[in-house]
Amino acid sequence: MTQTPVDQMTFEQAMKELEAVVGQLERGDVALDQSISLYERGAALKKRCEEELKRAEEKVAAITLDASGQPTGTTPVEGM
Repeated sequence: MTQTPVDQMTFEQAMKELEAVVGQLERGDVALDQSISLYERGAALKKRCEEELKRAEEKVAAITLDASGQPTGTTPVEGM
């Protein structure tokens, strides 16, 4: 079975697979070499999720409103 490259996954896809990887590792029913591969894949998925969260945080920061209700960042907010 071929795996989607981590850098092409959405946050949701990466989280879903990361949860599956953690589940497999927690059960402990895989061989050592497979455990190592799962761990490495899990680490890459975790990094991807962190990157996506950081991008989302930056977007939220860019559209934060000031005291008058106007956006403080440079990203246009639809409907305003």
